[in-house]
Amino acid sequence: MAIAKQPVVVLDAPDAGELAEFYGKLLDWSVTVEEDGTWAEVVSNSWPPICIQQVEDYHAPSWPGQAHPQQMHLDVMVDDLDVAEEAVLEIGAGKAPEQPGETFRVFLDPAGHPFCLCKG
Repeated sequence: MAIAKQPVVVLDAPDAGELAEFYGKLLDWSVTVEEDGTWAEVVSNSWPPICIQQVEDYHAPSWPGQAHPQQMHLDVMVDDLDVAEEAVLEIGAGKAPEQPGETFRVFLDPAGHPFCLCKG
């Protein structure tokens, strides 16, 4: 018997609503932000939500360095890397200076979390 159920990914951010809006646009999912702005959820009809909690004194990961390790990241599948790159840059992502692969590209969300667009 399972001890728990329905796990979700929770990302720390300096602004929960701003980061939720970014991932909502990236995935075309709905966004809800709590009234006080410290918690947000990005939801779809078929996948568990991505949750974002606002953290004071937030320090972005320093990928690929380890001064502030990434600890986790999201991989999202795309049909065309070039088209997807243009789209994520337009909604606020930054492209990581180091690109270690050919079939994926590393970006930083508005809070500095690395995420990858993967040819899928």
